[in-house]
Amino acid sequence: MRLYIIRHAEPDYKNDTITDDGHKQAKALAKRLNKEGITRIYCSPLGRAIDTMKYTAKLMDIEPKILEWTREIPRMPINDKDIQDCPAWNLPGEVILKDTSYLTLTDWHKLPIIKGVNAREKFTEIQKESDMFFKKLGYERVGSKYRILEPNREKIAIFCHGGFGRTWLSHLLNIPLPIFWASFFIQTTSVTTILFEERSKEWAVPRCIGFGDTSHLYEAGIECTSTGLKANYY
Repeated sequence: MRLYIIRHAEPDYKNDTITDDGHKQAKALAKRLNKEGITRIYCSPLGRAIDTMKYTAKLMDIEPKILEWTREIPRMPINDKDIQDCPAWNLPGEVILKDTSYLTLTDWHKLPIIKGVNAREKFTEIQKESDMFFKKLGYERVGSKYRILEPNREKIAIFCHGGFGRTWLSHLLNIPLPIFWASFFIQTTSVTTILFEERSKEWAVPRCIGFGDTSHLYEAGIECTSTGLKANYY
């Protein structure tokens, strides 16, 4: 099974939709996904994800399904005098990486800067929903890998969000959450491809075979946007 995790197009956050440039991005993305042979489409319930997804669903004549749990995660604002109006999932890397002793799969939630927000609670919720989702598709989570209940050869696209996408990927790839927040960025309409690699008849392990791909934008002559980055994008 291949999973295509896609961030929505350039957003108009005020109106929960996408900008004119975002529509151009979404159209280019649809052409790219059509070549991939997508078999199922899932989408966040938020407007900016739905408006991005519609072009692909229409072009491929696939009836999309809404997944409530893939909506953008709450901002979880940090209560720190030196960090203003910043969600936990977009903290400066130098803040998260200041004390790496906490950055493990078991202790990441003890990181002082995020200890006061409900990051662990939200992460646990996403873990639970994710595990139920994959079990229905034939893969049961056991520890850090998946037992194959029934091999699945589908190609599944999920239209979601930057904060959610990085949070979900940290669970799938077994990378401590704050490290993923600090060290990875997902551009608008970028495609991250996860292969459920089956090297035995019993187990599958998610493997990232493409991260944040925006080749469809280059092919269409559309400039990548930096929405979500806070500094010196050029």
